[in-house]
Amino acid sequence: MTDTLIIIAHIEARERKLDLVKKEVLALIEPTKKEQGCLRYELNQDHTNPNLFIFTEEWENHDLWQKHMENTHLQAFVKTTDGTLEKLEVYQMSRLA
Repeated sequence: MTDTLIIIAHIEARERKLDLVKKEVLALIEPTKKEQGCLRYELNQDHTNPNLFIFTEEWENHDLWQKHMENTHLQAFVKTTDGTLEKLEVYQMSRLA
């Protein structure tokens, strides 16, 4: 097991909100990759359900990820997407192999 923190974020847009949510998740990538402690920040969109986005993230440690969660660009995302998400689930994980 490594000390890095793996984050899996499951984001699903409500019907007819796909364009807004997609624009907003894409806008998170550039500033997040520049953050201290960000080792990996990948966004994927499901082939069969285009409303579903999965972020796969890797952070040096939990404290730096927590700092990310308090960043202005992430807070702006939360505010802008209020009422547009069907689901938002975040999993904090450890790599086993």
